[in-house]
Amino acid sequence: MTGRTARRPPDPPLARRRAVRWWPPGLHWPSVRGRALADAGPLLLAAAVVVVVTLLAGAVPPLLRATADAAVRDAVGRDAGDDLVVRAGWEDDGGPNGGRVRHPRLADDVAGLRDRAADALAPHLRAALRPPLATVSSTPLKITDGSVLRTFQLAYLAAGDGGDGGPRVTWVAGRPPEPSNPWGDYTEVGYDSPPWPVQVGLSEADAAALKARPGTRIPLEDEGGRVKDVRVSGVFRPADAADPIWEHFPWLLRPVAGADGIGTTRLAGLLSPTSLPDARLALDQEQLQRVVRFPPDARRFSWDLTEPIAASVVALKAASGSSGARDGSLKWETRLDAVLRDVQTQVNAAFAQASVLLTGVLAAAVLVLLLAADLLARRRAPALAAARRRGAALPVLCAELLLESAVVALAAAAAGLALAHAIAQDASWGWAVPVVLAAAAAGPAFGTLAAARATRDRRVPANRAARLWVRRTGLLRRATFEAAVVIAAAAAFVALYQRGIVPAGDTAGGAAGAGAASDGGLALPASAPALGIIAVTLLLLRLLPAGTRFALNRALRSRRPLAVFGAARAAAASARLLPLLVLVTSTALASFALILEATASQSLTDGAWRTVGADARLNVSSAAASSTPALVRRVAAAPGVRQAVAGRVDDTARVSADSELVLPRLVVVDASAFRRLLAATPLRDDAPQLSRLTAPGHAGVPALVRSGDGGLRPGMRLDLLRDAAPAVRLTAVGTAPPAGDADDVVIVDAGALAAAGMPSVPNTIWVNGPGAARAVATGAVAAVAAKPVVRAEVERARRAAPLTSGLLWSAWASAATLLALGLLALALGAAASAPDRWQTLTRLRTLGLRPRDARWVAAGELLPPVVVAAVTGPSLGLLVARLAAGPLALRLVTGQATDPAPAPPWWRLGLLALALTAAVAAVVPIESALRRRRRLGEVLRAGEG
Repeated sequence: MTGRTARRPPDPPLARRRAVRWWPPGLHWPSVRGRALADAGPLLLAAAVVVVVTLLAGAVPPLLRATADAAVRDAVGRDAGDDLVVRAGWEDDGGPNGGRVRHPRLADDVAGLRDRAADALAPHLRAALRPPLATVSSTPLKITDGSVLRTFQLAYLAAGDGGDGGPRVTWVAGRPPEPSNPWGDYTEVGYDSPPWPVQVGLSEADAAALKARPGTRIPLEDEGGRVKDVRVSGVFRPADAADPIWEHFPWLLRPVAGADGIGTTRLAGLLSPTSLPDARLALDQEQLQRVVRFPPDARRFSWDLTEPIAASVVALKAASGSSGARDGSLKWETRLDAVLRDVQTQVNAAFAQASVLLTGVLAAAVLVLLLAADLLARRRAPALAAARRRGAALPVLCAELLLESAVVALAAAAAGLALAHAIAQDASWGWAVPVVLAAAAAGPAFGTLAAARATRDRRVPANRAARLWVRRTGLLRRATFEAAVVIAAAAAFVALYQRGIVPAGDTAGGAAGAGAASDGGLALPASAPALGIIAVTLLLLRLLPAGTRFALNRALRSRRPLAVFGAARAAAASARLLPLLVLVTSTALASFALILEATASQSLTDGAWRTVGADARLNVSSAAASSTPALVRRVAAAPGVRQAVAGRVDDTARVSADSELVLPRLVVVDASAFRRLLAATPLRDDAPQLSRLTAPGHAGVPALVRSGDGGLRPGMRLDLLRDAAPAVRLTAVGTAPPAGDADDVVIVDAGALAAAGMPSVPNTIWVNGPGAARAVATGAVAAVAAKPVVRAEVERARRAAPLTSGLLWSAWASAATLLALGLLALALGAAASAPDRWQTLTRLRTLGLRPRDARWVAAGELLPPVVVAAVTGPSLGLLVARLAAGPLALRLVTGQATDPAPAPPWWRLGLLALALTAAVAAVVPIESALRRRRRLGEVLRAGEG
């Protein structure tokens, strides 16, 4: 080229330029693999924590749901008054000639009522009920044979969804009841006609009691004195006396005493489909009732069905016809909705209490994972700093550490959830998320921060004011963090007291409330104990450096070098707050779980005492009440019986208080004897009140009262109402001791009530002594109709109830897990400070410190945090338990009327503190053995122990 300058070709158009792609910096896989292999121990330890906590968090919700299902089935199967009952009046049987018409197909009308009632049920409700039982029964008729007071009832039974479904019987004499009209057609009878004959069948026991045989006419009349013509067609024997079809009419099989009052005995005759029309014609319309019962099948109930079933039952009752109407409208009656609402409240309380315990475990686990991440970052600090100096960017280091921790955390979480699924047949991952996030993010955060601090070029300012500003900035950051935790704890406790631990809408929301409790809807109040313990621990940690400095100053004045070295090391280690925070928090939460379990256990014991009132109780039937005095003497003479007191317990009493009618439980006892009996039991605090019943100077009969809603109060004037007799004036002179599970109780002295003209017949015997259970369950009861109630058996049954056993198991599991996490925190804290500690101790050996003395100095460094945890942990647990005693609503699970006070298990808390001290005694020799082979020259040259 000659003198001409080469021209640069023009730039290509913008559209033709090749796009510049940004690629993220590549990860250094050898470093990732090398760090993971070098620090496999801490990583496996963190993985083990994740596995255990994930197992607990994943298994608890399915186990709680299974417990809720068992609790619902137990409540439905235990309560005998939760049958779904529908009643309907008869259609008018007036005839064209002014008489009453006999309808031969009346059994079809009963079957039609049964089908109509079944069609009114929602599908999910019908699926949870057993086949219906249609019954037609008469009012009790008087047997006028001049013998003892006996009554007789006519009953027709038809079970199943189709056909007459009558009971299966074998006729041992005679034949089944037949129509009195041989043609069995429609017949009109005038109102003034002679009694219409009715044929019934009798069981062998009833026939023997009436001395009747086929063809015998039973002398009967109704309350108005009108004679009834009822004749025996045959005598039967049931194919299965335990068949549920006989459950509501046991007098069809045998005479039953006390069914119609004290001293009465009821018998019954079985109607057939062909004799049922005769019974309708022989009785007035209001004397014969038709009822259809749908017994619930407890096996088909579950927690998810409680809310829809309860809503369907409430809808049926709301659409029910008037009880006074005599038409054919359906009138629904049941306690099933109340039973389901009660068990919903109890299950919601159990879910919420379990969430409190699980939240504490998760909080401690997260703190332990933070401590493990801090230990790992300290170990990796030289390697991370070297990588940083070689040019590794902080994002690259963070990505490498995050990849490593994420793989470990996710693999451990998957293993924990797999174990949870194997144990509980299901697994819930929602509660495990915080632990997995902490395990995945803590390591990268601490490691990146350690690498940044090791390679930052920020110098310590020479200006004193600048150094003071930096220091105050750090203190302000710590104070801000502590203030945030304190504010969160205060907000949690405010929410706990305002909303309670049980969902506010559980009576309306049922399962939704429980889901909220278990899935985070009540996360803030459920975390109140854990947040409160963490907040108080953070405030107490500010006192630890001052305490260790004070101990150091005192040690410097002594002539014991071991005390000086130990105090100096403790003062240096007190600057690390995370190990002490984890140790105190775990200990306090474990103490809280132990206190919760002990309180629930003590509440079950107290509840059993209040339910029974003594070591054992004997409930005598009305028919055998006259034999109670002799029975008392027999029981009192039994071996091992110290006291036996008889009294009367009446649940049908009516009391007028301030012009309002109250239906309390009336207890009539010998006040002096009953006071001595209570004084020998844990109910002794209520015994002194009974002396007021025999104190003179009261207008009316002195009475002790107890009321759940405040309707009965000491100082009130009460009237004990009686039928066909003047009321007895009562004066409430004090508070009554509990009488079983009744909310309203009135206790009066038997002598004072008899002096007022109302003598009572005892029907209850309270027995104290080691032989009480044997006395009420053996020969003393065999001769009379009585039901023994043993306090130990009541307590055992309540402990075995699904919700109660689930709560106790959750508390024990939480306490054990928290103790393990606390010991792990102690080991991690010791491992984190071990290099500096044993470097100093090894150098002190050059000054003549013996190995045994070095171990004592190491123990002196480790003991202050342990002592602080052993002292403050149980104290914080007890404080939080007292603050949360009311909102935790333990009474809903233990079955008490009021919230129980915390009952600290001091010996268990002492064992907890002893376990921490024993852990220190084990850690120091292990560390000494591991460091024994390190040469002194290596320590002096490398500066590492």
